[in-house]
Amino acid sequence: MSLVKERYSSKKPYLASLSRRDAIKWIGALSVTAAFPGLTACSSQALVPQSELAKGHWPQLELPVINATGYGKDPNLIIAPRASWPRTLTAAQLTFIAVLADIIAPREGAVPSASEVKVPDLLDEWVSAPYERQQQDRVSFLHLLAWLDEEARRRFDNLFVDVTASQQLATIDDIAYKKAMQSEEFVRPAKAFADFRRLVLACFFCSPAGVKDIGYLGNVPIVGDYPGPSDEAMTHLQGVLDELGLTL
Repeated sequence: MSLVKERYSSKKPYLASLSRRDAIKWIGALSVTAAFPGLTACSSQALVPQSELAKGHWPQLELPVINATGYGKDPNLIIAPRASWPRTLTAAQLTFIAVLADIIAPREGAVPSASEVKVPDLLDEWVSAPYERQQQDRVSFLHLLAWLDEEARRRFDNLFVDVTASQQLATIDDIAYKKAMQSEEFVRPAKAFADFRRLVLACFFCSPAGVKDIGYLGNVPIVGDYPGPSDEAMTHLQGVLDELGLTL
């Protein structure tokens, strides 16, 4: 077992700027998204057959134990509490995560990238929390970063964040699609990347920019009398009721 080392590039370092209070509020928004059940369900790593885990290289890391206290059983849901645990990711790890998150959610025109909306800060908050679900993700994510470094060194003789963009994409392409599950050497990193991608996208689409990008209006005040549901909404509702054998 080897200790986690500062192996990530300091080139173009990611500068964290999301406050703890805002990060905690953002996690609260995550909890009410449709993506959240997928995040709180069992990790994809747990779904990998044990016979497949031994195939291909996978880093062996000795991670420090996080033993900070959580919120307790009766948190204040009205006023965002102060986090009772420290953030644990280093600046170098945040830079690595920013590079990887921007591959998943890059800037497109006026829509900012994942790092521009501070997704790495929220991931830092997430994996630093002393709860079983978050700690499983911490182990998975840090092993994924180490695997990407090992793979980049094997292929290109450099760290992942220091190789070219095309080389980064070539590596990610091998673990990002269903075909990765057909190659024994990529089963485990593919599962870890799927978990990481799911959380990055959930974070992104809970940000103000992400909400705007999908056109979600939320609670919008209406001037005058409530006009009622649209004809399209009523047609959809009637179709659902017909399938269930119900009537309005």
